[in-house]
Amino acid sequence: MTIQTSPEARKKLRRIIRDAFRRHFRPLPKLTLSEWADTYRKLSPEASAEPGQWYTDRVPYLREALDAAGDPACEQAVYMFSSQSSKTEIILNALGYFCHQDPAPILLVEPRVEDCKALSKDRISPMLRDSPVLRGLVRDARTRDSGNTVLHKQFPGGHLTLAGANSAAGLSMRPIRVVGLDEVSRYPASAGTEGDPVSLATKRTTTFWNRKIIMASSPAIEGACRITAAYEETDQRKFHVPCPKCGAFQILEWSRVEWSKDETGHGRKHRPHTARYCCIHCPAEWTDADRWRVLPMGKWVPTYPDRTAEGRWGFWISQLYSPWKKLGELAVEYLDSRDNVEREKAFQNTVLGLPFRIKGEGADAERLWERRENYRRGEVPDGALVLVAGVDVHPDRLECEIVGYGRGLESWSIDYLVLQGDPTKPDVWDEFDELVRTATWDRSDGSLARLSRLAVDSGDSTAAVYAWWRRINDARVMLVKGDGRKDMPLSSPTWVEVSRGGKKVKRGVQVWSLGVDWFKDELSGHLRLAKPEEGQSMPGYCHFPAYGRDYFDQLTAEEKILESSKAGYGVYRWHKVRPRNEALDCRVYARAAAMAQRLDAFRPRDWDVLEERIGVRLSVKALPVAEPSPPPPDPYRIPPPVQPPTRPAVARYGRRRSVQSPYS
Repeated sequence: MTIQTSPEARKKLRRIIRDAFRRHFRPLPKLTLSEWADTYRKLSPEASAEPGQWYTDRVPYLREALDAAGDPACEQAVYMFSSQSSKTEIILNALGYFCHQDPAPILLVEPRVEDCKALSKDRISPMLRDSPVLRGLVRDARTRDSGNTVLHKQFPGGHLTLAGANSAAGLSMRPIRVVGLDEVSRYPASAGTEGDPVSLATKRTTTFWNRKIIMASSPAIEGACRITAAYEETDQRKFHVPCPKCGAFQILEWSRVEWSKDETGHGRKHRPHTARYCCIHCPAEWTDADRWRVLPMGKWVPTYPDRTAEGRWGFWISQLYSPWKKLGELAVEYLDSRDNVEREKAFQNTVLGLPFRIKGEGADAERLWERRENYRRGEVPDGALVLVAGVDVHPDRLECEIVGYGRGLESWSIDYLVLQGDPTKPDVWDEFDELVRTATWDRSDGSLARLSRLAVDSGDSTAAVYAWWRRINDARVMLVKGDGRKDMPLSSPTWVEVSRGGKKVKRGVQVWSLGVDWFKDELSGHLRLAKPEEGQSMPGYCHFPAYGRDYFDQLTAEEKILESSKAGYGVYRWHKVRPRNEALDCRVYARAAAMAQRLDAFRPRDWDVLEERIGVRLSVKALPVAEPSPPPPDPYRIPPPVQPPTRPAVARYGRRRSVQSPYS
């Protein structure tokens, strides 16, 4: 049967078909990555301080950096950015661009699996939800067989997989065309036992001719930093801005920032709120408004333009270019970082976007020996508010250092003891019991102080140490085991299985895992601090009584040495340069005890409360020795995991003949 239609109806039908074809089959417009972000990307309220439409002009230096991540001529884009410079937003925009414009299998690597889950929930899922063009690409996670999980998301033409750099399985599961490597400076040296995680991830792209590798991170220690090594292999682009007065282009450098100082009775007082940037070509001084006004006129200039054709493009930026940071705020951070190695490192890495150069590989034993102080061994100075101890176990002895900590983790070595005896036999532990339970030390006003926490090494004579810990049943005692490969300084304690009467006890003992390299890094920086003026305090400074030279040789018996790795970059490791390092181990364990006592979290008012409580207790001159001491005045004290001992205390700890002090 033939249906007769009028010319008008046929014309209308053709128009409907043409419009439908254009709507559903028309190719997407060719956009650069920055144009795509300006058109389609929406910032989520839970992931941005300025939610709504993305505007690249808000951060002018990102335009060319974004376009590089989507440019076919660029195979590897490296971003060595300071913190809070939108480097993660570059990766997120690239994910959205490839999902929508150029679908492909994508792998995003974070330092840990936990970081992947947090990024997926807090940044990626809100981006997929709030950007209309991405909303329908990934199905709802609540739908059955949606292909949308926390670590794996499917979309037409590709998928997104998130993996931790500490998981070899996640880095080698499937072929990948686009690899995003976020915070590569924080990656472990090896993904389990498989090798360098960056190499494992990039090998997934071997079969793709149009592969894309995006690396972004703040730098770390010079010589052992992945992002620095990768940036140095690129064309090393830097952002040049013109002077608002003379128009000469230049790179913003911290050495050109100046501020005023006032003369006072104690020297020159800094006025960081007067900070301004001084042009390198003329006498002009830029205000924050001048600096922000010239950002849109800036341009990226490669240091090595001949490398651009190789497809490796690198970008560097610091917080001096940030539209959210004032020079006065940066000056305050700089002043706070002086005389503190860890803060100086953080300022160099996260603010200036530069690798931190270690000034010295270890402290000088001769200098430490010469600056000994004249306070009496066994006496607690006024600034030492909390007493802790670190115990190193050896086959024929126990070595113990008592350390007092005060404001800013300023420390005083109170005493160093050696208890001779075989740890596998009960004699040395019976003697050590008296030190743990009843030992007290004199303060300057004649009152008494006792230990708040002890950290005992369990790496040697492990079974004997475990048996002693279960027998003494004291909440102040913590067993520790060092691990030179751990990034975290102190991990939560875990229960270790032990044998008792031939039977396995699953919840036998609690053992804390220490990242000893972290503690050695901190101690090395503290030992290099200049001696403060008489009567002045200095955070982190270490005080020592008149110990012998051998103590300081042991304290500085290790140096941090740069080693080469299979991945092609250096790794710093601590190595012994002298045969004995017992004093260093004892100090590391004592510092771990202070951290477990939550002293790192103390604020100035917490120290005020502690001083007040100790002052009240010290005002009672006739304190009976046999009376149990009050609990440590720590408002952050963790509830004891075991019951306190029921054994009655004896009068006072007195040294036996087997207790030796080798550093008198």
